[in-house]
Parts: sequence; C-alpha cells; structure tokens
Amino acid sequence: MLLELNRDVETDNNTTGELLHDSKHFCYTLEDKVREVYSNGQWVWRPWYKIKGKTAIPSGEYEVIIDWSNRYKREMPHLINVPDFTGIRIHPGNTDEDTEGCILPGVGRGTDYVSYSRTAYQKLFNLIEDTIAHGVKVMIKITNTSPLEGLHT
Repeated sequence: MLLELNRDVETDNNTTGELLHDSKHFCYTLEDKVREVYSNGQWVWRPWYKIKGKTAIPSGEYEVIIDWSNRYKREMPHLINVPDFTGIRIHPGNTDEDTEGCILPGVGRGTDYVSYSRTAYQKLFNLIEDTIAHGVKVMIKITNTSPLEGLHT
C-alpha cells in the first residue's frame, strides 16, 4: 500500500500537507519546518540543514512498520531508514511543539495546527495495522510542492 503525503503549506514554524490513500484525501498532516532547498527544479537535502527537533524529514519514500515506542509506551507507526533521522513516528499532536520530526495527522488544518489529531491518528493507525496484518508492505511517499507556499484562507 502506498500513502502519499504532499507537503504544500509552510509557515515560519511548520509544514502542513495532505495525506492521500488510493489517490484520495485521507487526512491533513503537520510536521516541523522543511529545510530542504529548492534548487534547479528539485529539492535538495543535506545533513547540515537539520536543526535537531525542528526539522521535517527529507522528502522521499519510506517503509512504515508498526512497532513498540519506548517513548509513548505503545505500538505505533514507525518510518524506517530515514536519512539522518531515527525514531520517526506517526502520532497524535496539534502543533510543531508536539513533534520533533514526526508526522502528526489531523482531520482539519489551519495556520500552524491540525485539528482532531487523535481521530485522524486512530483511523490511520487502523488502516496501517490492517494492511500489515494482511501481509502487505506499507510505504509513504513524501513530496514537497514546488515551492511550498504560505497558507491562504
């Protein structure tokens, strides 16, 4: 199964996007600020762009597994093999203060927040868990729009 996260709105503090499943809207997302550079028509990541606890993971495609989180004391979705990052999870939260590089799902979004995160998280967790239980690998493809724009209301 492929989940597609299209990052499309950036503020001074964070980045929001839309998560698609089967090419249809599933939920919104909030992450830390994207620190890749848009150059010559492509996004470029370098490890020295990273600011600990304040940087979104690089765009790309990652496998999502479910395993035990020592921090949250429960099983959670975990993105593996993310360059220059460890422990990247999908978990509930509403603002950039709730993440250190992880992906926060939400039912709605606004400037600097997602709403009803626990609702969106549970729905997403159930989808991932059910898919893996049926022996299907879950991947997430993260794309930055070119270039990211500020939120327009």
